[in-house]
Amino acid sequence: MKIKAFVFNPFYENTYIITDESNECLIIDPGCYEKHEIEEVKSYIAENKLIVKAIVNTHCHVDHVLGNYALKDYFKCPLWIPEGEVEIYKAVEVYAAQYGITNFTWVAADQLLGKSGKLDFGKTSLDILFVPGHSPGHLMFYHKPSNEIIGGDVLFRQSIGRTDLPGGNHEQLLNNIRKELYVLKDETTVYPGHGPKTTIGFEKENNPFIKA
Repeated sequence: MKIKAFVFNPFYENTYIITDESNECLIIDPGCYEKHEIEEVKSYIAENKLIVKAIVNTHCHVDHVLGNYALKDYFKCPLWIPEGEVEIYKAVEVYAAQYGITNFTWVAADQLLGKSGKLDFGKTSLDILFVPGHSPGHLMFYHKPSNEIIGGDVLFRQSIGRTDLPGGNHEQLLNNIRKELYVLKDETTVYPGHGPKTTIGFEKENNPFIKA
């Protein structure tokens, strides 16, 4: 599995394109907001001759969904969001302007992802992990063969997702990190929604919010 990361929008959000030898790919958490950011994604996919199977959101806060409409419209692909994030996603259209996002276009999801199961593309299968706390329906996508996880806003390098937004729950987040993430191999790499990648082992020893 190949993972390409982009940093987009005023929130410095990480957008990921994941693919394998089939050249089929998923766009995860498209935060591309400005025209040049959207063009950057389009160019990368064109240059690598990728086929977009779907756009996927780990959760639906504003900084992770800004590119949903533009990319869905351009690639004519479905949008998949967590079933527990429907109301969070609907609310973005109401509050986006408060963050200075004045040209957000909402687009409906084509499929709701459950709390478990698989996320498949090409020849690759990812395990769906349900890890609420930062948001009520937050999902993570774990590739067991390579020990890599697309993490959204759950666990950052020496930090965790904020829990002061609607639907956030601090204790729930900490409990889910212990239960769902700290049981993984120490060498598991976490690709978070903001900041640099990290590993489970490093966070178990160094994260000031939650150590093993």
